[in-house]
This record gives sequence, C-alpha cells and structure tokens, in this order.
Amino acid sequence: MVTPVLLLISAPSGGGKTTVCQQLLASVPGLQRAITCTTRAPRPGERDGVDYHFLSLEAFERQMAEGAFLEQAQVYGHRYGTLKREVFERLRQAQDVLLNVDVQGAASIRTLAQADAELGAALVTVFLTPASVDVLAERLARRGQDPPEVVARRLARAREEIAAWRDFDYLVESSTVAEDLRRVRSIFEVERMRTRRIRRAPAS
Repeated sequence: MVTPVLLLISAPSGGGKTTVCQQLLASVPGLQRAITCTTRAPRPGERDGVDYHFLSLEAFERQMAEGAFLEQAQVYGHRYGTLKREVFERLRQAQDVLLNVDVQGAASIRTLAQADAELGAALVTVFLTPASVDVLAERLARRGQDPPEVVARRLARAREEIAAWRDFDYLVESSTVAEDLRRVRSIFEVERMRTRRIRRAPAS
C-alpha cells in the first residue's frame, strides 16, 4: 500500500499553474482536484462546484470561524480557501490529490504539514515560475482578463512570490504547456515511487 500524494502546485498569477493542473487531471488516472472556495464572482464559463465553490463573504467567514479551511487568503480583494474535508476525505480513501493554490496558501499548508503527520507524509510542493517577470507580463496581457491597474498589481506581487521559490520541494521554470506538463507529471510519478510512501512491501 502506498501513502497517497498531495501534489501542491503554486505559481505567480498568470504563471500557468491552472493550465498545468487541468492537463494533469486529464492525463493522470485517479488524480483528484481539491476544489477551492472563493468569494469572487465566476468568470465566463466557470461553474460552481466544478471550478470553484463560489461563496458569499458571509458564508466564507462563517466557514473560516468554524476552522473549516486548510488554508485561506485574501488576494486582490477576494477570499480564497481550501476546505479540509476536500483534502483529508480523499487522502483517507487512498486517492492522490491535486491542490492549485497561491504562494501564501502554500506557506500555510507547509506550516500545518509540519505539525500534522498525515498531511506531512502526503505533501509535495511544486513552484512553477515564468522565465522572467517580462514573460509573465506578456502572458497576462494576452489573457486579457484584467484591467491594466490589476495587471500592474499582479506583477508587483509576482516579484515577491517568485522570491519564495526556495521554500518549495521542486522548481519548474515554465516553457511550453507540453513541457510544463511533462516535468510536473515526472515529479508526481517519482514521488509515487518513493520508499517512504510504501507502507507494505511488495510480494516476494
């Protein structure tokens, strides 16, 4: 029996983590996504309970007061959080879980993992970074989802987030979608084979 992998992927806004996560879910059998809660409005095409759990600020704060979140943060005026049940229920069913969180959320989860043996045994953290802030600026401009002042705030924050790369287990410099997927999937497959995850020896 193998301890499941909790694969946490983080990146600056526009760094490509959402695309990589979507590709991983499509290509890795059995990998389950932990759906994040947010107070922001859905973007075109996003569905409640599929892309995010869209909550009112009041509902989010109620969950937070009840200690329901594994991590939560305020980003660009909106709240985001990962429910503990989204993660632990899957891990306890021996399912590998994918987390797509920002740098602040990743730091919170790492801190919890130091005190929680179950979480610590499963957690693997990956930081996906663009080659430069200029490349990130080009990506955000092409995406066209935010006004210029929001893009400027995202770039300023990205400079701070990129400096946190040493806190992660793995660093992947983003190139093409296909190459990013190959590298992150390789990390996942290697982690599945680590001897520390093996709880029962294979039959001789």
